[in-house]
Amino acid sequence: MLKAIMLVEEAAKLITLHSLRQNCRTLHTARTDHEMRSLVSVVDAVVLHVPLERMLEWQAAVSGIRRLPLLWICNESEFPKEMDWGYTLDGVLYPSMTTTEMQFALKWGIRTHHQRKRWMEEREQLLQRLEERKWIDQAKAVLCEIKGISEAEAYDFLRKQAMNERKRIGDIAASIVKVYQLIHG
Repeated sequence: MLKAIMLVEEAAKLITLHSLRQNCRTLHTARTDHEMRSLVSVVDAVVLHVPLERMLEWQAAVSGIRRLPLLWICNESEFPKEMDWGYTLDGVLYPSMTTTEMQFALKWGIRTHHQRKRWMEEREQLLQRLEERKWIDQAKAVLCEIKGISEAEAYDFLRKQAMNERKRIGDIAASIVKVYQLIHG
């Protein structure tokens, strides 16, 4: 069971969400951006009950503050015809769901959110390593040119310098390349 869920509803309460209430200790309701901002720090998940055309706006508002599992309550009549919506939702809920179905959908949405978060972190790490590799390759070329050493010796130099200064090898490499570009640019 989740501790707290925030239900974002733009209009007056259109549906009863007994099933949603049964799956959390506290159900907070927000109707405005200001209310959402004041509650987003104390909830474990956000459920949007907003029209399809306002989905991106609400999704961006919530995600801009805090990354949380984000689910959408969809009336069957509002369901989009295309599967590629352009939204990053962790799940879709229906007002007709039973408490057990809602519980399963919420757990699945949270699992999906954690998996997406892990993938995004891995992607960021890979991009950072790729960027670091570019700096190292450029620094090796600079060191080979200036010091007249091989690439292996240049890499050893970078590694030793990083250990001596207790910095990452990518930071040392970037510094060397930037100084070289400043002097020779």
